[in-house]
Amino acid sequence: MRVDQKMSREQNRPENRPGARRETAAAPDPAPDPAPDPVIGRIPILDVRPVVGCGRWPAKAVVGETFEVSATVFREGHEKLGAGVVLRDPLGTAGPVLPMRETVPGTDRMATEVTPTEPGLWHFRIEAWGDPIAHWRHDAQIKIPRGQDVELMFTEGSRLFARAAEGLPSHERAPVARLARDLADPTIPGADRLEAALAPDIYDLIARYPLRELVTTSEWFPLVVHRERALFGSWYEFFPRSEGASFDPMGRRGPMSGTFRTAMKRLPAIAEMGFDVVYLPPIHPIGRTFRKGPNNTLTAGPYDPGSPWAIGSPEGGHDAVHPDLGTIEDFDAFVEHAGELGLEVALDLALQCSPDHPWVTEHPEWFTHRADGTIAYAENPPKKYQDIYPLNFDNDPEGIYQEIRRVVRHWMAHGVRIFRVDNPHTKPVPFWERLLADIARTDPDVLFLAEAFTRPAMMHTLAKIGFHQSYTYFTWKNSRHELEEYFRELSGDAAVYMRPNVFVNTPDILNEYLVHGGRPAFEIRAILAALLSPTWGVYSGYELIENEPVRPGSEEYRDSEKYQYKPRDWAAAEREGRSIAPLITRLNAFRREHPALHRLRNLHFHSPDQPELICFSKRLEEDAVLVVVNLNPHQVREATVYLDMPALGMDWQDRFTVHDELSGESYDWGQANYVRLDPHTHPAHIFTLRSRKN
Repeated sequence: MRVDQKMSREQNRPENRPGARRETAAAPDPAPDPAPDPVIGRIPILDVRPVVGCGRWPAKAVVGETFEVSATVFREGHEKLGAGVVLRDPLGTAGPVLPMRETVPGTDRMATEVTPTEPGLWHFRIEAWGDPIAHWRHDAQIKIPRGQDVELMFTEGSRLFARAAEGLPSHERAPVARLARDLADPTIPGADRLEAALAPDIYDLIARYPLRELVTTSEWFPLVVHRERALFGSWYEFFPRSEGASFDPMGRRGPMSGTFRTAMKRLPAIAEMGFDVVYLPPIHPIGRTFRKGPNNTLTAGPYDPGSPWAIGSPEGGHDAVHPDLGTIEDFDAFVEHAGELGLEVALDLALQCSPDHPWVTEHPEWFTHRADGTIAYAENPPKKYQDIYPLNFDNDPEGIYQEIRRVVRHWMAHGVRIFRVDNPHTKPVPFWERLLADIARTDPDVLFLAEAFTRPAMMHTLAKIGFHQSYTYFTWKNSRHELEEYFRELSGDAAVYMRPNVFVNTPDILNEYLVHGGRPAFEIRAILAALLSPTWGVYSGYELIENEPVRPGSEEYRDSEKYQYKPRDWAAAEREGRSIAPLITRLNAFRREHPALHRLRNLHFHSPDQPELICFSKRLEEDAVLVVVNLNPHQVREATVYLDMPALGMDWQDRFTVHDELSGESYDWGQANYVRLDPHTHPAHIFTLRSRKN
């Protein structure tokens, strides 16, 4: 071929024509970036509960409380797996693996129950593993009866059981080792070998010491365990200055304050009603500047005692006792006498000051100053509280922290192990997280109740960061729908970190339901609070059915004890039948007798066909309590109550005897039952389950 012809052909190729795009040799692939390590484990463990804030804060329990730990655990294909929970105690000692079971077949949701046995910071984790013996059993039951790979299946099973035998304690090894030998013996009929491999005793033994492959663990999650009072207790609030207060009928002198010594005389009656905690509003000196008069009037008379929450005067501040109440030695005697009666004393921790508080002159930087140089008093527009200066936690956060820490530890040294914190939601959350952790580090038995009637996000966050208990919205939940919805929230996911303290009333809150419902309303609300929640409380005077508001539509009491002395004639009220103290006493006794009522997470609602009846139960092992309440304080209500029988530990067709602890009557009940409740004579059934009939 001529050279010019060859060149012409080369030029005529498409890729060599003018303007044609030239292909270049492909460059070698660059070295791939190293892949990140997988986040998920070999056997995925997801959605572990109970976990608070992805493990940032501990879940909560009390000593002896049994609760569920769960996780979603699965793996590829049809391979069988196992899962369990490991608890690590406060000393760092890990316990045995507690086997988990699938809660609902096909959901991969695994769960078991655990019970911490001592207070302190525990941890738990989930372990998951491949279970080759469970997988072999599953396949063997299908293949061997059908004659598929019979001897191969037995050989594989023999090897698995031989491996399992090596991991057993020596005194329990023999049955499994013998099974491993028998499975490999072709002279033994296949049906006999399979039956031996599936025997219950072998299954139970292997379940206790499983053969584990591909073991995968979750991280350790924190669990703080508190003493029982953090979850269960009955609180009684009263003003010491009212107990023993006296008035001169001739008007020759002003009223005389009650003292710690006179208030001690009230303690036996409180203990006899079955209460566990006596809560005192602030006991400190009260300021005189802008002191409030009766019914929150702006001008106080010379003998008006003022609000205990306007803390501080020349006589002292948060670490002092009001001179009218006595001395610190008198307070110590009060705490000691309460302890002798089985009562703990809870003290109000209100971080605010009157204009006369020593901090105002000693630490002016702890307060907010307005443009005219004056200190800003507390406001919640349009409300104004001229007798109170709020603290500014940002000007000298360390100085304020150290002083409040000192105050708390001062009262701890005088026997106070419970603090009711006034309005914690108006102070920075990090302040509380630091303070509560500091106290818990040295004194884990000290408890803090958050009085935070605020938005849900703040209320729940305060619980997460360390408060042991929280006030609730119970006061404003009156209908069946409201109560069921709210207590499902409290006893559900929130119970992992938030413990309700359900007060039926407070010095600030007189609910309209109580104003208009009379005695039946007071009885109904006491029954609900005492039996729905492990912790409940009453403010003094509730037992006397005090329900007069300062004005129509107001939640404030007329002649509020916040601003004046209010002595009461308890004995006369009981003699004249004007007191529901006998009912409160029965409720508290019933609570103590029934362990099911000491818990929160076991609350279950049932289904009356009348919307003004509510029915709920609590069950703990063999102890079961069933309650039906008429929520209408004015009219009789009747209904058929439909029970969720499995929630009571029964089958749907079972019959059983219920005994009413209020009336003393007993009934034969089943899944559907007629109820009639008159709020004036019998507002509720409080049933114990006596016997079961199939």
